[in-house]
Amino acid sequence: MKTTGYFRSFRYRADRAIIEDDWILRAIQHPERETVQEDGRIRRWVRTEEMGGRYLRVVLQPDSETVHNAFFDRGFKP
Repeated sequence: MKTTGYFRSFRYRADRAIIEDDWILRAIQHPERETVQEDGRIRRWVRTEEMGGRYLRVVLQPDSETVHNAFFDRGFKP
């Protein structure tokens, strides 16, 4: 999985360390929703049953494969 320096610098924060690579890959490959930001980055969401149904947002670079950010999105409405 390709990642940015930004992602790697925040990866081990307590609130992000629980996010598994498999969940990130699931969001990349099988998102429930996708939007494109004005800067070209791509937001993808996936429901994680392993975390009680919380939604994981993964932000990708415009190349659609490099992970820039990943976090549980408390404000997401399916």
